[in-house]
Amino acid sequence: MLGLRTTIYKVSDLEKAKDWYAKAFDKQPYFDEPFYIGYNIGGFELGLQPRDNDGEQKTEAAISYWGVDNINNTYQKLLDLGASEYEKPTNVGGEIVVASVKCPWNNIIGIIYNPEFKIEN
Repeated sequence: MLGLRTTIYKVSDLEKAKDWYAKAFDKQPYFDEPFYIGYNIGGFELGLQPRDNDGEQKTEAAISYWGVDNINNTYQKLLDLGASEYEKPTNVGGEIVVASVKCPWNNIIGIIYNPEFKIEN
């Protein structure tokens, strides 16, 4: 195993989601096709795929956490963009703080501030 490479979120409106995720992550997609939109987030892939029905239940069994420098600012930014609260910023030990929101398509977006974690090459 080489480590996490891609997190994919399924959305019912790919064009609206493309704009929302570009604002949420401050990145424009590097790949943009009707079947997949891809963003490079610090060397990791965030992908969007079309989904027919956002009303279908989505799993909460796994959450990807995206690293941030300021969790409170990022959390508030996501809420300001229209995400809904899922997990308020919570200290989980030492300086590590996690939070999560649901995007307008009900995908859970986790964020984490963890100054102790370093990406291996």
